[in-house]
Amino acid sequence: MSLDKTERGNYFEDFRLGQIFAHATPRSVSEADAALYLALTGSRFAVNSSEPFARAIGYRRAPLDDVLAFNLVFGKTVPDISANAIANLGYAECRFGAPLYPGDTVRARSEVIGLRETSKGNAGIVYVRSSGENQHGDPIVDFVRWVLVPKRDPASPAPAASVPRLGEVVAPETLTVPPGLDLTRYDRALAGSRFGCDDYKIGERIDHRDGMTLEEAEPALATRLYQNNARIHFDAFRARAQTEGGRRLVYGGHVIGIARALSSNGLGNAFHIAAIDAGSHVAPVHAGDTIYAWSEILAKSDIAGRTDLGAVRLRTVVAKNRPCADFPFKTGDAYDPAIVLELDYWVLMPR
Repeated sequence: MSLDKTERGNYFEDFRLGQIFAHATPRSVSEADAALYLALTGSRFAVNSSEPFARAIGYRRAPLDDVLAFNLVFGKTVPDISANAIANLGYAECRFGAPLYPGDTVRARSEVIGLRETSKGNAGIVYVRSSGENQHGDPIVDFVRWVLVPKRDPASPAPAASVPRLGEVVAPETLTVPPGLDLTRYDRALAGSRFGCDDYKIGERIDHRDGMTLEEAEPALATRLYQNNARIHFDAFRARAQTEGGRRLVYGGHVIGIARALSSNGLGNAFHIAAIDAGSHVAPVHAGDTIYAWSEILAKSDIAGRTDLGAVRLRTVVAKNRPCADFPFKTGDAYDPAIVLELDYWVLMPR
């Protein structure tokens, strides 16, 4: 008799409020991960690219890109949370902690904090709070996300709806500043931008100008880098039957990474993402699409006890196959048809 030893992923009926997942497969990261991420995104932030630059401002060495750290933690959660997902819908209350360095090991856990059946009754939205830490137990990143998961049996009963109340904005006074950070030796010429926190005005909009076309192999390779095994990103055969348009989806976290890389043109001194207030994947992205982005300055904040850096709250809007010189966004509550992502987040910048 043959027993099924393979994991099939969880469906909506398998989740319960308060459920805890200690995710498998800790991941030791290396310089090779940083190099591959650079090859896939083209990121130009000096702190992630140069050991001397990073050390000069107090890092132990060049840390991995913040979005790469986020995606590595996210990838740990996928087998338990979203292996069968139809779509990852959004994020909130994301806080970054200790820098992730080559040689560190990432591990993750999640708690189910909300469940809601969809109106059609054939799927449900699962809300989880996920956290990643290094081998010393130092928090790397903590975030809430919600994901649309199909039912195994559309006729199965649904749990009572429970939707968590989430904060709209991460309070700037709660942002974590990397330990030892000292920007007195921050070199703006090497960073590629002369503009610091005080040079940006609330309401100012920045067209990041450059576009990046996603080649067929790149999104799948990136998602493998993150060890994200959601089938919708890899299995073209199943995608033909399960997705609108019948094509594999580009993982939304990789779209965030591309947008972050593009933002260096105009925000080159936004060297660290401290928090993500909210993120919404508005529409799917596929291989062959070209990604453009623009950002708006939403708010600025001092950092207590610091005169060398401040926090800037940004809204970055991402469009596919449409340059952003005219800042496409919304008409009323309706997004422009080209918009694929809206991301609200805090960055640290030199004063």
